[in-house]
Amino acid sequence: MTITIFLGSMLAAMALGVPIAFSLLLCGAALMWHLNMFDAQILAQNVINGADSFPLLAVPFFMLAGELMNAGGLSRRIVNFAMALVGHIKGGLGYVTIIAAVIMASLSGSAVADAAALTALLLPMMVAAGHDKARSAGLIASAGIIAPVIPPSIGFVIFGVAANVSISKLFLAGIFPGVLLGVSLWFTWWWLVRKEVIAAPPRKSKAEVLAALKDATWALVLPLIIIFGLKFGVFTPTEAAVVAAMYALIVSVFVYRELDFKKLVPLFVAAAKTSAVVMFLVAAAMVSAWLITVANLPAQVVALLEPLLGSPKLLLIAIMVLTMVVGTALDMTPTILLLTPVLMPVVKAAGIDPVYFGVLFIINNAIGLITPPVGTVLNAVAGVGKVSMDEVTKGVIPFMIAQFVIMFLMVAFPQLVMVPAHWFY
Repeated sequence: MTITIFLGSMLAAMALGVPIAFSLLLCGAALMWHLNMFDAQILAQNVINGADSFPLLAVPFFMLAGELMNAGGLSRRIVNFAMALVGHIKGGLGYVTIIAAVIMASLSGSAVADAAALTALLLPMMVAAGHDKARSAGLIASAGIIAPVIPPSIGFVIFGVAANVSISKLFLAGIFPGVLLGVSLWFTWWWLVRKEVIAAPPRKSKAEVLAALKDATWALVLPLIIIFGLKFGVFTPTEAAVVAAMYALIVSVFVYRELDFKKLVPLFVAAAKTSAVVMFLVAAAMVSAWLITVANLPAQVVALLEPLLGSPKLLLIAIMVLTMVVGTALDMTPTILLLTPVLMPVVKAAGIDPVYFGVLFIINNAIGLITPPVGTVLNAVAGVGKVSMDEVTKGVIPFMIAQFVIMFLMVAFPQLVMVPAHWFY
């Protein structure tokens, strides 16, 4: 009955068009009423406590870093460098998209910001070169969702807070799986364009490649700073977010000189608005998370899944399928916040490494950003690229399937995640 009220109240509110954050609050209020403990003061206190977390300070700073990176010329220089490397290969603009996405993922951690930047920079070029518009938009959307997997990742920050798992370990464990997602896109794009007859631009000379590398050096240094800083304990993930934002600010204003202080105000406002949405979602979800614990829902879920506890792989497959279904209706942040407190006791009871589970869970949620009908990244690409949602959805399907295959390979072979993770720990 408790599970029915929890899901029924939330889904009913969402069906009526209530924003997700308020749906979560209504869901929490319904649970409190069912448990005969409704108190508006407790509700408000849990909302405040939900956002009162030091690790969550990383979210606005990573958002700001993404805004500065895109407006300050870092994204464009990364694309130019990738173009100099592989632009001459058949289908080269697709490979440029994948390389640029992987590099940009290590700068911002925001899938929407990366996908929007790549769409504005590359989609017109891909269409002008003769590539299918829907396929190109689908590739860009799929490449954009690498951002929540490769550190720094806002998704890992939120999961780490909700699950009480080391965010630094999650960051470092996400590097190799994020690269694997890029590799899956690379082979899928190669397969799709192998029969296209599109003239590739001439190969860049070594001097031009070196010039592009030199121009992008300041942008390429930031991922190294973050990875080495986390590995050697120079700073925490939250402090890494501040480092990323300050570095992007200094490079954009004083090195590339593409931003002045007048242009900074709209960027700070945009980052603040996006951060406010995320933080309010976190605060509202924490009310439900607290009530889930009070109502002992995790124990009920553990009891339901008890037959699978002896087979961690079957359990993970069931959880991944559940997350895939939820991801078609909910955005990444509410999905993480709703499912984490329910699933973590099950994961621990089955003896599954929380870091390993966190990586799989975030990859699944990241792919959820391109699954219709709610896919946030699909909407961003469609809006920026002026492409219909039907076209983007059609174009994204083969790439989405490839990424799901990689995810289930990681379920079947945990070594794909954990062995590389121990290289970085």
